[in-house]
Amino acid sequence: MPSIQFECLERLRTGLNGPYILHLELLQKTFTAWCNSHLRKAGTQIEVIEEDFRDGLKLMLLLEVISGERLPKPERGKMRVHKINNVNKALDFIASKGVKLVSIGAEEIVDGNVKMTLGMIWTIILRFAIQDISVEETSAKEGLLLWCQRKTAPYKNVNVQNFHISWKDGLAFNALIHRHRPELIDYDKLRKDDPLTNLNNAFEVAEKYLDIPKMLDAEDIVNTARPDEKAIMTYVSCFYHAFSGAQKAETAANRICKVLAVNQENEHLMEDYEKLASDDINNAWQGLEQAEKGYEEWLLNEIRRLERLDHLAEKFRQKATIHEDWTKGKEAMLTQKDYEMATLADIKALLKKHEAFESDLAAHQDRVEQIAAIAQELNDLDYYDSPNVNARCQTICDHWDTLGSLTQSRRDALERTEKLQETIDQLYLEYAKRAAPFNNWMEGAMEDLQDMFIVHTTEEIQGLIAAHEQFKATLPDADKEREAILGIHNEMMKIAQSYDIKLSGVNPYTSITSQSIDDKWDKVQQLVPARDQALQAEFNKQQSNEHLRQQFASTANIVGPWIQTKMQEIGRISIEMHGTLEDQLNQLKQYENSIINYKPNIEKLEQDHQLIQEALIFDNKHTNYTMEHIRVGWEQLLTTIARTINEVENQILTRDAKGISQEQLNEFRSSFNHFDKDHTGKLGPEEFKACLISLGYDVGNDQQGEAEFARIMSVVAPNNTEEVSFQAFIDFMSRETTDTDTAEQVMASFKILAGDKSYITAEELRRELPPDQAEYCIARMAPYRGADAVPGALDYMSFSTALYGESDL
Repeated sequence: MPSIQFECLERLRTGLNGPYILHLELLQKTFTAWCNSHLRKAGTQIEVIEEDFRDGLKLMLLLEVISGERLPKPERGKMRVHKINNVNKALDFIASKGVKLVSIGAEEIVDGNVKMTLGMIWTIILRFAIQDISVEETSAKEGLLLWCQRKTAPYKNVNVQNFHISWKDGLAFNALIHRHRPELIDYDKLRKDDPLTNLNNAFEVAEKYLDIPKMLDAEDIVNTARPDEKAIMTYVSCFYHAFSGAQKAETAANRICKVLAVNQENEHLMEDYEKLASDDINNAWQGLEQAEKGYEEWLLNEIRRLERLDHLAEKFRQKATIHEDWTKGKEAMLTQKDYEMATLADIKALLKKHEAFESDLAAHQDRVEQIAAIAQELNDLDYYDSPNVNARCQTICDHWDTLGSLTQSRRDALERTEKLQETIDQLYLEYAKRAAPFNNWMEGAMEDLQDMFIVHTTEEIQGLIAAHEQFKATLPDADKEREAILGIHNEMMKIAQSYDIKLSGVNPYTSITSQSIDDKWDKVQQLVPARDQALQAEFNKQQSNEHLRQQFASTANIVGPWIQTKMQEIGRISIEMHGTLEDQLNQLKQYENSIINYKPNIEKLEQDHQLIQEALIFDNKHTNYTMEHIRVGWEQLLTTIARTINEVENQILTRDAKGISQEQLNEFRSSFNHFDKDHTGKLGPEEFKACLISLGYDVGNDQQGEAEFARIMSVVAPNNTEEVSFQAFIDFMSRETTDTDTAEQVMASFKILAGDKSYITAEELRRELPPDQAEYCIARMAPYRGADAVPGALDYMSFSTALYGESDL
């Protein structure tokens, strides 16, 4: 959407002056003249632009005149609130037309802020006079510039490249007027070294004969290094609208004349058009197939995303349940006061047991963080049940904080009640401390040695083998640790025998026995060689798969770029083709044969791909091309060359059927390619509108222009595809050139000559048509009988229908 970027006014806001003050005055002068050119249609005008729009009344009136629509009823009060409400109604109307207003508010307009008022008027000019020109979307601006270039191309010393210095010597303004009204300008007498005379001449002629108000002073343009682009564009757009109306009437008159001249040939030409229409249908069907492929890819991506969400949600539930089960009873245990009546030995035992719990609690911190991380990822992926996930996660985190606080409180209580020296058996404690991590290490080792693995490359299996070798290197040290732990246990037994101590047989600090350590160590020793064999078998398999990958990639890396190159060449050929259509057709068919001869390479790649699939290989780092990409690219290549050939054949049919010259076809292609920036062979609505503007069509954003553009779009894109193909463009331009169209179009042409009235007069026919054509119509038109009839009114509607009926016969 358009946005306001008033750089010069921003410089004024920061305190600069000099040339920028002059720039501001020029914009005030130009915009005031532009507004008055429309307000005078409603019998009013403005004097000081920042003052006369403050109450919003003339601003609303201006929008009604230029849009042809009614705005809400204004408030007639004189209070500030009434003025703000009126200006807001105007701004809301501008916004409803898809215009983004940046930093422009009703209060600034009511306060007479010059910068904001000029910014608002520039927004209106962009939207209603220059067809949505903005920094981000320049297609309409480019179309206006191209129109100026085409109209002034035959004139010496005129080279329009922009909307500032190209107009400084005044010749471009005079050339525009002379091109459309040569009787008003003696162009050969103008001199490039006399810009003041040239500019004043153009401005005076435009105001006197073309009803274009004088928006600029010649001195303002000559005495500045770079004239203001916005002021020039505003003024030039008035020339465009003035001449496009005249051109529209001229086109309408030509259409009527040609229809009358070739009336008997219409039926044959309409039959040819129906045949060509079927090719438009085929192109739309191909577009539908492409859309279906895109939708299928979207569904696959969405399924993968949902699968990821289900996996994360299930993982969250499992971890949350495990953690919640672990925390059950912990709060009650931490809040009991069993230490109050305990003996010294019991207190020591409780303190050590609490230390073990703290260690366990710290070990579970990672699980809580994992739960929170999974919950956050579910939120980031917009999981539908995120509120419940967040609530459960918050409960877990809050409870975790409570356990931490209670843990610290219990430790403080136990330490406060501790009055005796350490007498606990250090051997039991040391055994427990060393047995627990060693036991965890053995359990982890057994889990890793039995862990299933899925790899897809030799590098991955080599990594697993290397990790396994590193693990085996740690076994001697682990065995030493095992012997040390068992040595502690044996030392406890010796002490008990020496001092006749009766041991309960249960370590108060751990449930891990020496027998369980020996059993698990034996299990580890058995699992190591089994893991060796499994890793080696997988390594052999991955070596075989790697060979298949390289075999496929060596061919794919040749075929893929070849297809891409050919696609680019076809696009370039379709744009740069020269010579006759028959020469182009022969060239394209030879190119098609060279493509078909490449098919054995595709078949070879299919064979390699079959071996890849049978081996269940899912990725290939040696190439970016998959078989599916190659297939789609190959089919697109065949389709593209066939479509290009078909377009040339259709152009030959169109040329032969409608009498279009080769030069006209070349001109049509040149116009189309100029706006086909991405070389897709299609124009979007804005690109197509810019193309029409460059050809002189008045398809602006007023009510009449939008209706005309909608009519043309319904012809060139009847299935609401929003894209115009070159063939559809050729069909449309051929109809516009030869004017072998329907009775409705002939009727519309008469309506243009009649000034939108329901009837036409003999004087209007004689003024707009050649004498013989005018008298032909006058002799055959019946009197108009409508309620709005005037003396001498003629019924052109029934005449158009009857005229076309005769051609059908």
